[in-house]
Amino acid sequence: MTPMLSYLWNFSNTVVPALADHLWQSTLFAAAAGLLTLVLGRLSARIRYIVWLAASVKFLVPFRFLVAIGSRLSPANGAIPTSGIYAIEQLAQPFTQPLSAIGAALPPTVNSTTELPGQAVLLIIWLVGTLVVMSAWLVRWWRVLATKRNSLVLSEGREAAALRHLETSMGTTGKIKVLLAPSSLEPGVFGIFHPVLLWPSSISERLDDPHLHAVLAHELCHVQRRDNFAACLHMLVESIFWFHPLVWWLGARLIEERERACDEAVIELGSARVVYAESILKICEFCSSSPLTCVSGVTGSDLKKRMVHIMTDRTVRKLDFTRKLLLWTAACLVLALPIIYGLFNPISGRADSEVGRAPKYVNVSIKPHLQEPNGASRVKIMISLMDASFTANAVSPQTLIQLAYHVQDTQLVGAPEWLGSAKYDIRARVDKTTADQLQKLPEDRRGAVGQQMLQGLLAEQFKLKVHQEARDLPVYELMVAEGGGELQKKTDESRGFMHLGMGELTSNGTPLELLATQLSMRLGRTVVDKTGLTGNYAYSLHWTPDADEQARMHRDAPELIAPQSSASNSSSPPLLTAIQEQLGLTLQPHIDRVQVLVIDHIEQATED
Repeated sequence: MTPMLSYLWNFSNTVVPALADHLWQSTLFAAAAGLLTLVLGRLSARIRYIVWLAASVKFLVPFRFLVAIGSRLSPANGAIPTSGIYAIEQLAQPFTQPLSAIGAALPPTVNSTTELPGQAVLLIIWLVGTLVVMSAWLVRWWRVLATKRNSLVLSEGREAAALRHLETSMGTTGKIKVLLAPSSLEPGVFGIFHPVLLWPSSISERLDDPHLHAVLAHELCHVQRRDNFAACLHMLVESIFWFHPLVWWLGARLIEERERACDEAVIELGSARVVYAESILKICEFCSSSPLTCVSGVTGSDLKKRMVHIMTDRTVRKLDFTRKLLLWTAACLVLALPIIYGLFNPISGRADSEVGRAPKYVNVSIKPHLQEPNGASRVKIMISLMDASFTANAVSPQTLIQLAYHVQDTQLVGAPEWLGSAKYDIRARVDKTTADQLQKLPEDRRGAVGQQMLQGLLAEQFKLKVHQEARDLPVYELMVAEGGGELQKKTDESRGFMHLGMGELTSNGTPLELLATQLSMRLGRTVVDKTGLTGNYAYSLHWTPDADEQARMHRDAPELIAPQSSASNSSSPPLLTAIQEQLGLTLQPHIDRVQVLVIDHIEQATED
């Protein structure tokens, strides 16, 4: 798999399942909204419109945002979710739940360098469709905008006078401009923050004063209700989720209910039903409908149903206490349930949220390490290239966390005292199918999956819950120095090996980011590569370790410690000096914004 395809797969593997979860949640929410309209019975169109608009806006607001708010409010140590809340997660996020199959975490086998995974193809189709729908909306918007530019401001006449009178009687704040349009588009309100009324020049002579007042009152209702803004929101929903039939069905419901809501408001203002119905029919007879739903006109929705609704003197129920309570309860539950879920099951405590989709070790043995009779303990960590098994001897949970999350000592916050002193022997294996599929992964992807598997082991065996924060910490910036030794760049692109020793780093061709990682471990402070040098370099670095470095190496990697190694380096310069003299680089102390890993909760593992 080429790097481009690998990146595309990683991106689609994150976006597509999350999008599927979001669509499932939004579909359930829309179904609940429809059920609510049935339970509430025959209410005003204004209330039904609000319910359907909430269902539309839900497509733009993932529940993950609300869960994140709850996570921020959660206690630092996190709480174990109750079975009821876990059931909510299973229902709400069926596409990103932990799967036993390796396929949930690993990309499909790609035999050809040009073959695209299915999820990546779906992502490309989705993006292309979104661009097409948005382009279509923009073209239509441009048509209406061109009509507005060719229109004349109508400051006098019966239309302007009737509009000013209605604005006063309806309590509309601000005066709305009337633009006399040369086209045959129906009268409509155009604009969101500064709406104007586009009025076709050929329609006034066909409307009597009562008809004119009824049409203008209808348009003022759209302005007061901010219908254009709501329509723009749903146009955005249709552009992003163009493939979902429910989105377009919701759009039809919104147009239907907004026009009925304006019809009910105009009749409540005193317009005769017959006159109002005649005015709408005349507009339909002599004008064409607007090409945009965000230009609120008169002729929207099913005309036959509207005429029946207008001419039928049906009693619309008002919101009594019971129905108000039902609406408020539904609204509070929609907001409260995700926040409560975040309180009891913080997103931050899910080990970077990728653990659930990574394959898991199926056979794990963990025992407290028994110290050797001479008091020495040799730390050994090995990941088999043959069967992906993980073996660790005399390893501390702190070392495991640093290996699983690629952090240094200074990047661990909230660690208990025993984190570095407790030692364990660990044996962990995967099933044969998982091992075979791991072998097919590129090296970089295999390393990322291995990290996630180790994070999962920490979460299960040590009950680890963590989250990341950005904090200002002292760091070293690795930069090119003036003078001193020089690095030897390898001409071929193959990566070599690095020899690690106490006071010694020797490379026959590795990236400088690997050097920065090793320096971070020895200095106990994050080293940021600011050299700007790319490629692989050969070098030989020797120095005399100080007491702090020796203590860190004794704790984390005693296998690198040898008496002869320390003796041979006794005449070497300190590390900071050696880097400049031997490599032509320098370490500059600096305060930088660094991502730290906050340990919310961890327990000592019990023998399994």
